[in-house]
Amino acid sequence: MTFDDFAQHELHTDRGVIFARVGGSGPPLLLLHGYPQTHRMWHAAAARLAERFTVVATDLAGYGASLRPVPAADHAPHSKRALALDQVQAMAALGHERFAVAGHDRGGRVAYRMALDHPDRVRAAGVFDVVPTGDVWARADAQLALTYWHWAFLAQPAPLPERLIAGDPDAFFDLHVRALGLGREPGRYPDELMAAYRRILDDPGTVEAICEDYRAGAGIDRAHDDADRGTRRIECPLLALWSARGALPRLYGDVLEVWRPWAREVSGHGLDASHFLVEDRPQEVADALAGFLGGR
Repeated sequence: MTFDDFAQHELHTDRGVIFARVGGSGPPLLLLHGYPQTHRMWHAAAARLAERFTVVATDLAGYGASLRPVPAADHAPHSKRALALDQVQAMAALGHERFAVAGHDRGGRVAYRMALDHPDRVRAAGVFDVVPTGDVWARADAQLALTYWHWAFLAQPAPLPERLIAGDPDAFFDLHVRALGLGREPGRYPDELMAAYRRILDDPGTVEAICEDYRAGAGIDRAHDDADRGTRRIECPLLALWSARGALPRLYGDVLEVWRPWAREVSGHGLDASHFLVEDRPQEVADALAGFLGGR
């Protein structure tokens, strides 16, 4: 696991500091992580992408070394709209006014919201193992309740999920996070990295941000998606990658069909990987993303 050739940056935004690692040369590419991780999930793919792009791997607000928003009753400080604006401002602090973005899991939700809200800034977007938040809730059924149970659990009013996680973080990590596939692919998850992921759950501030993120997803993020549905679309090209043996094909069938109403140009495919496809298949993800971006 290495970001040896990447410089560390503390990028100042209206809400505070966004932490980033920056490396490589070429067109700028912002990489966003998912739950419950940090920018470090990109460690293997970023090194490959840095051969062709100026790669900026950041911690989302609430995670890692980035700012910690103060929760609000409407959860707006943790909305994907707010998190996307943080990242747009962070890229501007590096001098990148227009760039490509790719995000996994929660980072994918920030990426597509960024493309909707800031079409002048985003030239191409990648969304990995997600469908739009509004669609998740609109299509919710018994199968989703059992498969994505943590969506409802983490969205419960504070401090219920925070206190339950704090009561046995090892169980939550081993029986939930690792059950999604984290750490299972041989040779892809160094012990030090897995220990760092486990330590995330020992930080009450990060656990609060995780829960606020999901509360926003169940409320204000869903409202933002519902307001945009059928009224505006992602104008830039969109790449969707997903776990072919994961939840999305079981829940939604043709994943691209779910995305087509949301974007003018959609492409992508499933990968033989767990939910954590970026770390399971870093070369395939990097190649797919580089090929997609091409001359864009």
